[in-house]
Amino acid sequence: MKKGLALVLAATLCVAAVTGCGNSSTETKAETTAETSAETTAETTAETSGTAGETTKLTVAASPTPHAEILNAAKELLATKGIELEVVEFTDYVQPNKVVDAGDVDANYFQHFPYLENFNEEQGTKLVSAGSIHYEPLGIYPGKSSDLSNIPEGAEIIVPNDATNEARALLLLEANGVITLKEDAGLNATANDIAENPYNVNIVEMEAAQIARAVEDADFVVLNGNYALQANFSVEKDALAKEEADSEAAQTYANIIAVREGDENREEIKTLVEVLKSDEIKSFIETTYEGAVLPVD
Repeated sequence: MKKGLALVLAATLCVAAVTGCGNSSTETKAETTAETSAETTAETTAETSGTAGETTKLTVAASPTPHAEILNAAKELLATKGIELEVVEFTDYVQPNKVVDAGDVDANYFQHFPYLENFNEEQGTKLVSAGSIHYEPLGIYPGKSSDLSNIPEGAEIIVPNDATNEARALLLLEANGVITLKEDAGLNATANDIAENPYNVNIVEMEAAQIARAVEDADFVVLNGNYALQANFSVEKDALAKEEADSEAAQTYANIIAVREGDENREEIKTLVEVLKSDEIKSFIETTYEGAVLPVD
């Protein structure tokens, strides 16, 4: 009896042992598979996360023409460098600086450095240039009159009303014999600095974005390059006179990428400037704007 019971117990233990060995093997395989699956999932997640982490979104405020167009042309190049570019368009010269200063966007592209300096002084902002990209020759365009050698007495000439662009317009008028400025006026010239006015022209100051709409109301207008383009003027075909490449203005008024002080050192901002100064974008500018917009080194 005892011997039979012992045999039964031994058999039971043997079955248990066999069953236990079988479970151990299955569990080990399951655990190994689970661990491998978990590791693979973790690695895939990490790789995906890393790829996503390499893409940085950059938002830039810009005037529609040519700035936004140039930025849009640079999107694919920036994407290859891990930057997703969003362009926000503005039609004035004030809001783009305000939204950068407020931190709503990363940078803007619409202005030259003298305008930025003047804006900082007037508004108490601390925006800086991250790099110069292109230059737009300022031009004198016909309105009711079309001959700068035969200017009507008391002719009305509309110029931009912001400080830097007004000085630039007056210097262009002086270079073409319309007026003479005081010797020390330079890049700070205003209508009050006109020393000689042989045609008794009436200088009318107007917000730059509005001038093209008033062409038919004046004898001549002085337009910024971007607004001339928006109004379908060709600087080569329609301008009666324009700033030359070797003029003081051309050396001074290159359009820039502006950012908050300190942000000029951000890698994505440096990359943006690098791409905008690349041969590909220079070629785009030269072929698209036919002299109305010129890349700078």
